[in-house]
Amino acid sequence: MTHPRLSRKDPAAPVGIVHLGPGAFFRAFNAVYTADAMARDGGDWGICAVSLRSPDARDELDPQGGVYTAVSLGPDGPAPRVISSVSEVLVAPEYPAAVLARMTAPATKIVSLTITEKGYCHNPATGRLRLEHPDILHDLAHPAHPRSAPGFLVEALDRRRQTGTAPFTVLSCDNLPSNGPLARGVVLAFAQARDPEIADWIAQQVKFPATMVDRITPATTPEDIERLAALTGFHDPACVWHEPFRQWVIEDNFTDNARPGWDAGGAQFVRDVSAFETMKLRCLNGTHSALAYLGYLAGYETVSDTVSDPAFAALCQKLWRDEILPTVPQPEGEDLTAYTDALLTRYRNPAIRHRTWQIAMDGSQKLPQRILGPVAENLAAERPVPGLALVVAAWMRYVGGVDEAGQSIDVRDPLADHLRAVSDGVDDPASKVAALLAVDQVFAPALAANPAFREAVTRAYLGLCQYGAAASVAGYIA
Repeated sequence: MTHPRLSRKDPAAPVGIVHLGPGAFFRAFNAVYTADAMARDGGDWGICAVSLRSPDARDELDPQGGVYTAVSLGPDGPAPRVISSVSEVLVAPEYPAAVLARMTAPATKIVSLTITEKGYCHNPATGRLRLEHPDILHDLAHPAHPRSAPGFLVEALDRRRQTGTAPFTVLSCDNLPSNGPLARGVVLAFAQARDPEIADWIAQQVKFPATMVDRITPATTPEDIERLAALTGFHDPACVWHEPFRQWVIEDNFTDNARPGWDAGGAQFVRDVSAFETMKLRCLNGTHSALAYLGYLAGYETVSDTVSDPAFAALCQKLWRDEILPTVPQPEGEDLTAYTDALLTRYRNPAIRHRTWQIAMDGSQKLPQRILGPVAENLAAERPVPGLALVVAAWMRYVGGVDEAGQSIDVRDPLADHLRAVSDGVDDPASKVAALLAVDQVFAPALAANPAFREAVTRAYLGLCQYGAAASVAGYIA
């Protein structure tokens, strides 16, 4: 049966936000909160969604006038809602001038980002901009035709500087520790390489609030699109499916205090986000990575499949209790034990088919924040890290590109080819661990040289090779 395409019924709101990275998470999160804010308060907060790479988002959203369906997957079944806060979609490689024009328009008050770790063109181990990154080199040579997020931000801010237009707020919404300071650091480093005068103005004038974001959003499948059509009667290839839970903690630091009333959807505006960020990155994202690598190697397709195995649920609980929570500062008003209990309940939701393979993507960019941070803090406090070392070893096994059944793994990572070559360059397991620990884009040299860490990862990797992931998890929780 052919269903009509979903389409916009009301005029789009005037644009006040430019958002870089209009993927599934943005549609399930930022755009939903913005729709809530405009529903309560009105305002010119329509979003211009900008893809820095692929035309997919434009091709999905443009024929629908920017509207799409966000489907909440709760215990009572799917609950669809049409979201209309996206007013325009642009593809940066096709129309960089149009993107810059929108970013420099006085009506644009916020440029927000969900560009994933690799979009910052930085070294995850140090947090510093990689000036040798091909896109950064291009953007320094061709500032009016940028490719990267730092390139677009600096060019747009410089144009506002030259015309006397107030700067927009740069709002990072990626799962990175201190994402506001990180965004500020890479933008300033790029600006400094271009022109110190621009860098000085940005340092003095532009605000980069930090945020903590949380909503599990699996990748949309063709089956999801068909299921929604059967449910609503509309074909919507731009739809997203997400868990009911959401949490957005935002440092209340905006230029001229210009921001939507995102608290209408439950967002928390606070003075200091750092403890919330650490809580989420280590408790949720850290155990997500643990389940992704160990679960995938053990043959599980989704997070809910993985934690339905009692050993893997116990893995999360033991990691939280012994190796993660001791490194998490107390966020204001949060009960950390209740928070982790709620996480396990969320993981068990069978309606959320969050694939281990999807979470395993870009591990070289994620591991430093999610796993290696708590590893370093535990070691400094002379606490052992057998579980976190097992996660690191599972990542090493995963990026080797061959699973426990001898089948090829489709490793999606900016360093995938390099990591595979490093792993394949030596034969025995201990040498593979040593070679991968020497990859300084992932492992800080001081951590890689730590004898306790090297020994723990080597022991875990040998166990994975000899006994497999399931038995290694069982051994850890025993």
